Amino acid sequence: MIRTDFLKQTGRRLLAAAGIGAAALSFVAAANTAHAFPQLNLPVMRAAILSSGQAGPTPAWIAFCKQMPDECAFDSSEPAIIALTQETWKLMVDVNERVNATILPVTDQDHWGVADRWDYPTDGVGDCEDIQILKRRVLIEAGLPRRAMRMTVVIDELGAGHAVLMVRTDRGDYILDNKRTAVLSWQETGYRYVKREGSEGKAWVWLGNQAAPMVTATK
Repeated sequence: MIRTDFLKQTGRRLLAAAGIGAAALSFVAAANTAHAFPQLNLPVMRAAILSSGQAGPTPAWIAFCKQMPDECAFDSSEPAIIALTQETWKLMVDVNERVNATILPVTDQDHWGVADRWDYPTDGVGDCEDIQILKRRVLIEAGLPRRAMRMTVVIDELGAGHAVLMVRTDRGDYILDNKRTAVLSWQETGYRYVKREGSEGKAWVWLGNQAAPMVTATK
């Protein structure tokens, strides 16, 4: 059963620690304040990444979906691509920056004693996928559609599996990543893209011909 009290209880404490307040919606207000955004201007138009057929998710994602099925739900009535306005861009940049600054990156082995586990970082520590899951929850609470925000597996600069959050927009696909404060287009990250959640159903889709890592174990 999904932990619907996440934002109300442990999540409220975590979001408050981030300076967000009792609800994730306060990020919208923060995005419209005098906060010194590192990326003020809308990015230039870029091509979206191409998918190439159904892929299987990592075992840890399957376990996460069993524990929290609503987090893996698919709603075809939601838009698969969002209009990237100045307000939405500022929101994405702010959420990426603030969550990165709040959650201490720790591997699942050090945190949970297992190779790979996807979960909310409710105790203030977590690895790459945990941090991206939290960002998506905050953005959903701020009004962005889940269907346009896809969990994505890549091969990072060290050749290891890594998880990022891909936001699909009418100006291209942009990456929220705990390794960087900046929100970058997928072409700018230097990562090799493996697979992500699909936009047309619950199945994941391939993004290239890279061998899929079994775990996303980097911090």
